[in-house]
Amino acid sequence: MAVLVTGGAGYIGSHMVLALLDAGHEEVIVLDDLSTGFDWAVPEGVKLVVGDVADQALVTQTILQHRIDALAHFAAKIVVPDSVADPLGYYLSNTVKTRSLVEASVRAGVRHVIFSSTAAVYGEPEVVPVPEDLPLKPINPYGRSKLMSEWMIADAAAAHGFSYVILRYFNVAGADSEGRSGQSTPNATHLIKVATQAARGQRARLDVFGTDYPTPDGSCLRDYIQVSDLAEAHRLALDHLRSGGDSLTLNCGYGRGYSVLEVIEVVKRLSGRDFEVRLCPRRAGDPARIVAEGALIRERLGWQPRHDDLDAIVAQALAWEERLETRNRI
Repeated sequence: MAVLVTGGAGYIGSHMVLALLDAGHEEVIVLDDLSTGFDWAVPEGVKLVVGDVADQALVTQTILQHRIDALAHFAAKIVVPDSVADPLGYYLSNTVKTRSLVEASVRAGVRHVIFSSTAAVYGEPEVVPVPEDLPLKPINPYGRSKLMSEWMIADAAAAHGFSYVILRYFNVAGADSEGRSGQSTPNATHLIKVATQAARGQRARLDVFGTDYPTPDGSCLRDYIQVSDLAEAHRLALDHLRSGGDSLTLNCGYGRGYSVLEVIEVVKRLSGRDFEVRLCPRRAGDPARIVAEGALIRERLGWQPRHDDLDAIVAQALAWEERLETRNRI
């Protein structure tokens, strides 16, 4: 049995590949168009298929050739402000292409699907921490595009008999503790990525969007989950499905929030460098605070985070930036 990881040359997908290999999975296939991923992020010995997840002929050929029984779908557009500016592009990449991928997978006999979703499906939650059964009210096209895909997967599973786990991420950060992968996109918008780049002089400043939110210091509050812990949740989801487990929708977060300004101070302290922080108006589509209720994933998958420490997460991100700089100089 083999696993197809879409977006496996990107940030989170590459960590999923590492988690599968570390756990002894012998055949992992990556499908990535390399628009934001990197071929060098795919470990030696792992087959990389370069192409679009909506190319049904390519998807079908890949599944049949490698006898793939499980799909882990990471390929997506993920920047909230960009989704507000380009909603049709986000519905195409995150919804329409997911539909094509799932259809081809079902026809080719895939039995298990793990889907990369987002806490953005909750919108401005009325309850924090956020439980999985909270009403879903996304406030931006990114969240809506992911919610539509959740519905499609659930409906297709009911009709065609495959099982799935949908994982709703909170804010992913950090890097592989062994330095094998990390957030490598130069223009990424993740706060910790941007702050570490500012600390290393790669950006002139860091912009904070909104300091008048109803939070302790006025900046947005987020639940930061370390990327390897997130990848392990996906690996456990795969084991759950292959052992006959039922379909699930689960939050992926630690259940503790940090504000934007708190994160910036941690980056400054650990890097030993100051950098300019510019306070800007709010951006469209940003909720004030969103923190996971994470009990269900621990109960159902036996997930035990190993990297739940903001200082450690920031230190990993700083180390990865240094590694990237060295790589780019070679």
